[in-house]
Amino acid sequence: MRSAARSRRAAGASLAAVAALGGLVACSSTSGGGDAGRGTGGGTYTIWDPYPQYDRASDWVKLLDRCGADAGVKVERTGYDTSDLTNKALLAAQQGNSPDVLIVDNPVVSTLAEAGVLTTTEENRLDVSAIAPNLLAAGQSGGKTYGVPIGANTLALYYNKDVLKQAGVDIASVKDWTSLTAALEKVKAKGKKGITFSAIGTEEGSFQFLPWFWGSGASLTKLDSPQGVSAVALWSDWLKKGYAPNSVINNTQTTSWQEFATGDFAFAENGTWQLANAGKTGFAYGIIPVPGKSGGTAPAPTGGEFVSIPVQSDTGRHATSRKLVTCLTSTGNSLTTTTTLSYIAPTEAVQAKQVAATPGLRVWVEAVKAAKGRTSDDLGTRYPRISEPMWGAVQAALSGSKSPQDAMAAAQSAAAQ
Repeated sequence: MRSAARSRRAAGASLAAVAALGGLVACSSTSGGGDAGRGTGGGTYTIWDPYPQYDRASDWVKLLDRCGADAGVKVERTGYDTSDLTNKALLAAQQGNSPDVLIVDNPVVSTLAEAGVLTTTEENRLDVSAIAPNLLAAGQSGGKTYGVPIGANTLALYYNKDVLKQAGVDIASVKDWTSLTAALEKVKAKGKKGITFSAIGTEEGSFQFLPWFWGSGASLTKLDSPQGVSAVALWSDWLKKGYAPNSVINNTQTTSWQEFATGDFAFAENGTWQLANAGKTGFAYGIIPVPGKSGGTAPAPTGGEFVSIPVQSDTGRHATSRKLVTCLTSTGNSLTTTTTLSYIAPTEAVQAKQVAATPGLRVWVEAVKAAKGRTSDDLGTRYPRISEPMWGAVQAALSGSKSPQDAMAAAQSAAAQ
């Protein structure tokens, strides 16, 4: 186990990396935050999470309190904005004042792990045997696991049933890029709009591009591969042919959804978190996974948080911290947690319960099963240095300032540096 002093030194050295990680949340709508002093009594345990939108009356905070009561301790919880939470976690480790339990966005785990802020599951003895390996991978670095995923969300394609019916498109025929593009062509011919998505020059743009990039068979270690270039060319061609609007260059996932909600678009790439809004659109909709280039379900990136136990100078606190984490992620409580946070559960047992309660979640369960973490493949803290030039390449290709080949070649060169 790393010593607390080593953890503090490493955390201080890692503060410069925080700016690059600030935009890594693809689906969060949280804001705000606040400071809470660390509990001084042995019966008080601190939990920091990125959900400031939930107050004491929420199911989430009630669950935290219940888990504390079950462990025989008082829980002192503070919700921070995601970017603020990363900063505070690193500073707290530097000062030797980390919370007992820390819940962070999954791409941040590798940064905190490399900074020596978090204990491994081998050290803290958290049981992750039932967790889906593809979801667990987002919290792994250097062959070690640093927490338990509390749940996951990802991307899929929402579609407007009326628009497709008017265009004579059978959704069952949309199985790959060729058939999807053919559907967009038919929709445009009927005077409707094809597909909207977010290609903004931030992490949101990378998040939305990744299903197409990975669905082409490309790897983040080789952005300018023929497969990677083909994914950029797909989006670029859609804009040139009028199948997607030029607004996608500046669209966030929220503004992209607002376009779809007008009822004029056949498709929208968006996430699990829009399910409640989908029911308010006033038109019939359906959902399919993002198709791979040659068929099948494309791997989409996972959003969601990991529950971790930070390094403590008093390792005796870890036993109770483990009880708290186990309670939050147990099969019995996971359904409550994932329902509250609009996530898909990380275990098959709870996923089955979710589908039984809400059959419409089946497509999301399948999408999550095919998903992968952005820092997976042992990319760790290299991911932000790849993502930024990648979203820049997408912007350049969609704006027409560079060809897809030249844009991705420049991105690869930048990422390699």
